[in-house]
Amino acid sequence: VQLQASGGGLVQPGGSLTLSCAASRNIFTIDAMSWYRQAPGKERDLVASIGRGGNTIYAESVKGRFTISRDIAKNTVYLQMNSLKAEDTAVYYCNAILFQSPYWGQGTLVTVSS
Repeated sequence: VQLQASGGGLVQPGGSLTLSCAASRNIFTIDAMSWYRQAPGKERDLVASIGRGGNTIYAESVKGRFTISRDIAKNTVYLQMNSLKAEDTAVYYCNAILFQSPYWGQGTLVTVSS
């Protein structure tokens, strides 16, 4: 499966941004789709995930601020990010788990700065 991430950019603290991840196949056939992020000098960490059944999980640091959702008709997963903080600055990656194998999209840079 191929993943195309988009939507990154520069935003001020407290602002909002929505990331999109378009998949090359029906996302209902994918076990789980997730967003990860990697800040400079840090490891890549899970931000949010949505399973085939629609169940979601979030990193503690983004709970209440970020929302992962999907549009099955468009084969697209979204990450709505609100109340952004400087520490949210990172390259965000889309991930899919298909038949227990991980697939990655290219990263999209999110910079939170005034």
